Amino acid sequence: ALREQILRQGVLHADETPVQMLSPGKGKTHRAYLWAYTTTQYASLKAVVYDFADSRAGEHARAFLGDWQGKLVCDDYSGYKNSFTRGITEIGCAAHARRKFFELHANHQSEIAGQALKYFGTLYEIEREAAVLDPDARRALRQSRSRPVMDALHAWLSAQRCLVPEASGIAKAL
Repeated sequence: ALREQILRQGVLHADETPVQMLSPGKGKTHRAYLWAYTTTQYASLKAVVYDFADSRAGEHARAFLGDWQGKLVCDDYSGYKNSFTRGITEIGCAAHARRKFFELHANHQSEIAGQALKYFGTLYEIEREAAVLDPDARRALRQSRSRPVMDALHAWLSAQRCLVPEASGIAKAL
């Protein structure tokens, strides 16, 4: 019943995480996945549905979402990609994108990653202001203040990508 309620939302967040599952009769564990689907922080319904699956195959996301069409906030995992050809709009997760830069900066003091984190910091500041606004005011704030930052970030990322070695960690983050 909760799944049905969640699938009435226009925007959902999805992510999957590995869990160890005991194989019956074998005395060994193998990797299974717990898929989480949740409403946005702005939805009147505050809910999460967990869907257990024995693998990370994209078919599990497709089965859960069924014929739902809306905007899906998720990481860049390929298992979601098929859904984007079926009327679901992909919304990339900023926290997942930021994490790659954070790890490079924390572990290797990457100056490029440090600069990227400044852009994300600015966007996060604007989002803290947006959190208390009604939807129309939130959209207006994002258009007036976040959009120029996102445009600048995109241009900067594209320029940096041309300057770094192909297989480097920073290339993957960019």
